[in-house]
Amino acid sequence: MTLGWRERLRSCAGALAGIGCVGVTMRVLPGVPGDVPLLVAPMGASAVLLFAVPASPLAQPWSLIGGNLVAATVGVACAQWIADPVLAASLAIACAIGAMFALRCVHPPSGAVALTAVVGGPAVHALGFRFVVEPIALQSAALLGAALVYHALTGHRYPHGGARPQTESKTDAAVTPLHARFVRADLEAALKSRSEWLDVAPEDLESLLRETELRAYARTFDELSCADIMTRPAISIAPDTPLPAAMTLLDRHRIKALPVVDANARVVGIVTRADLSRAAPYATPGLLRSLSARLPRSLVGPAFVARAVMSARVHTVRTTTPIAELVPLFADHGHHHIPVVDADQRLAGIVTQADLIAGLYRQSQVRLAA
Repeated sequence: MTLGWRERLRSCAGALAGIGCVGVTMRVLPGVPGDVPLLVAPMGASAVLLFAVPASPLAQPWSLIGGNLVAATVGVACAQWIADPVLAASLAIACAIGAMFALRCVHPPSGAVALTAVVGGPAVHALGFRFVVEPIALQSAALLGAALVYHALTGHRYPHGGARPQTESKTDAAVTPLHARFVRADLEAALKSRSEWLDVAPEDLESLLRETELRAYARTFDELSCADIMTRPAISIAPDTPLPAAMTLLDRHRIKALPVVDANARVVGIVTRADLSRAAPYATPGLLRSLSARLPRSLVGPAFVARAVMSARVHTVRTTTPIAELVPLFADHGHHHIPVVDADQRLAGIVTQADLIAGLYRQSQVRLAA
């Protein structure tokens, strides 16, 4: 996402105030020895997080304080107990990351804190474990205090705990329309309306929200599977069924699609009214039946059977598939009829959009009555 110039200037001014506050604090605070560094470099990286991306989980107070203190402690220990500086630095950063994961205080600049404790030179080494308190703890606290005050004065929320979701009743959840789904334009508009940087790519956020949406459907209607709403038995035809016979079945049962199955009842395709219309655009169903319905199959040409017009790439679902997984198939992929197969991949039924809507409606009524 792109920030406006006002927000960019606000972040820059915050970093200026934050680092300035840290330096002034170290100068005027009584009792701080002169051998303690006035500023350590990792504070600059921490300032970027606290003032430029304050909504990031990596920029929250516990991440800053906990991460820096843990990393400083690990770094000093490695510097004192391991003679080789390369090995000490490598172990310090690795152990600091592991400790931050364990304490849930991951803060990227803390890696630099651990490294500084090892390679900071004689002045840092002379401090020993005082390095954890002076300067790391003091400067981290001063930077955090500056961030809290600055964000409060500029009207920003920090610490950032995330927006509190509105409580949704069972009635609201049951009657929420299925078509009320967000599109990419909605996501971009919502991101632009925020005045702070979110540390996540819009594409990743959209993917996460799509998956969340699907899981919400699954949670709401987890009691229903395709076997509960499908039409059974499914009227099907063989690959060599003449087209007039297929049209007769469509008319007789008032349906719009016929699964095509092999000798083992496994789905090999699907034929719709549109397929039959494209196969004989100038012939009416009555004319097709009158001309060839009574002909033996041996006299029916290869272009006049179901195999010639069926869609071989047919999407099927299992009887145990939750109906929530049908929603994107119908809404996003343009399917209108989906064959349902059993554990042996044999045709067990067929699901239409009407079946899905009826199933969702019945389940919503059950939830309303509960």
